[in-house]
Amino acid sequence: MKLSSTAFNILAIAALSGAAGAQETKTRAQVREEFAQAQASGDTFAQGDSGLTMRELYPNRYVSRHAFAAKTRAQVIEELKEAGRQGDIVTGDAGLTDYELHPQNYPTHVLAKGKTRDEVRAELADAIRTGDMMASGEGGLTLREESPQRYASTKANERRIPTAAGTVLSAR
Repeated sequence: MKLSSTAFNILAIAALSGAAGAQETKTRAQVREEFAQAQASGDTFAQGDSGLTMRELYPNRYVSRHAFAAKTRAQVIEELKEAGRQGDIVTGDAGLTDYELHPQNYPTHVLAKGKTRDEVRAELADAIRTGDMMASGEGGLTLREESPQRYASTKANERRIPTAAGTVLSAR
């Protein structure tokens, strides 16, 4: 039994030494350079039993590895000019953009058209009437889904009559 385990150990050592010989050899200078790069990027293990790298332990000490899309010098200059035209460049110590300091010097920003108060109120009344309001609780159902018998006749018995103030629903 002892002879077979000794033979196995010898074969294992021979296999490992053969695998080690197959690896490429590096000069001392190459190893030092790789170690210096690993230290600079935080890829060396931290002291102690944490098993974390320095980058994992102290992420604020190392530059982020996220890849950024490279832009040409001309693209960056064009973006800067556009930001200057729009007033989006931060000026001074206040942290305000030039547009915020001098809005009269720049074109107004166009906002999306919203709904009037009457339009919102009409939509709310319609949602209450048809049961399209969310029911209370955590089910995520509408009132019509929760109580279909209550809202079944709503759509069939009504017709829409347009008026100046909005759409009015009327029973037939």
